[in-house]
Amino acid sequence: MNITTRIHKAERVGRWLSRGWRGYVRGERQVTGWLTYKGFPVTAASVLLWTGKLILLVLLFYAAFWLTLLLVFAMAAAWVVSNAYSDETSEPEWRNGPAGFGLYTSDEFRIDPHVYDDD
Repeated sequence: MNITTRIHKAERVGRWLSRGWRGYVRGERQVTGWLTYKGFPVTAASVLLWTGKLILLVLLFYAAFWLTLLLVFAMAAAWVVSNAYSDETSEPEWRNGPAGFGLYTSDEFRIDPHVYDDD
């Protein structure tokens, strides 16, 4: 029986994210402390940090909006291009046509060999 505990990838990712978050919070506290040391009131420093976060969030949403719009237009263009030549490149099909039953292309041309005596 193996008594060593194994750390899974999800736990490693969670620990990595928590270390990053703790570092961010520590840096934010340092900036708040530095601003209060320079003479800012604590509430003004807090408001300034929250304003910076809000501006960053708005910029991220703005960039995500334009990237999404670009992706939608690219997908629409790809769909239009893929469906633009669908009639010209259609497969030949077996059907009754002007020269009888046979293999016809989309422009009514019979491409299979046939005997005219049977018609």
